[in-house]
Amino acid sequence: AADEPAWRAELPLLLNGALARRQRGGWDTTTANLWGALALQRFAAVAEAGAVGGRSVLAFGGTERTVDWSGPPAAAPIVLPGPAGGAAAPLQARHDGSGRPWLALQTWAAVPLQAPLSAGYRLTRQVEPVQQQRPGVLSRGDVLRVTLEVESSQDLGWVVLADPVPAGATLLGSGLARDAAIAVVATIAATPAARGDTASPVYVERAADAWRAYFDALPRGRHRISYTVRLNTAGRFGLPPARVEAMYAPENFAELPLAPVEVQP
Repeated sequence: AADEPAWRAELPLLLNGALARRQRGGWDTTTANLWGALALQRFAAVAEAGAVGGRSVLAFGGTERTVDWSGPPAAAPIVLPGPAGGAAAPLQARHDGSGRPWLALQTWAAVPLQAPLSAGYRLTRQVEPVQQQRPGVLSRGDVLRVTLEVESSQDLGWVVLADPVPAGATLLGSGLARDAAIAVVATIAATPAARGDTASPVYVERAADAWRAYFDALPRGRHRISYTVRLNTAGRFGLPPARVEAMYAPENFAELPLAPVEVQP
């Protein structure tokens, strides 16, 4: 592809795809690592042959930052605040000098999430009671089953799915003695396949603030996974959004706003 002019614009995408297929810093086989090293050398010769010199200028919303390539590399990313009042403004990047430096751009916005947000992933969530003292009302001691469905538009590795839980809640299924009294419930004791789960995480974290599942690979398509939680504390709890993200390609993510949870005594 490096020798084909029609593919020149696709070379960075092909390189990112090849790097994303690595696991624990390398490809699967010795032969694959050799081909990968040759591909990286060829890409560097084509796209990164000249040393970077001079300076680069970034301007956004009336703020300007300069990177001087003659000095030591910057220890932290360059932060450009947005324009006042949320007005629209273009980002301008200019390089004066030799070479062709890379620019990786990421945006942050501290705004409340009002609707589902999808960028490479789509996330849906369903909650159903397993044990409930009063129909239609959440009470202390109730057990809920939460089902998450992730729709992926591409094959990506090392994906994390995080779903917040109310303060004081207990995530069941760890195998500890405190789960024994509730494990007799068929919907909890059933195997993942019997529950309808189609995703297999390599690790599940049952933290105090959220349930998290880590996948070494999440292929394109729809994936379903569920967990069980017991409510232990009465009150009204605001929850941050549920989120799925490719850890090494964070531009691929989805967020789902969650309504406050009210637990009666």
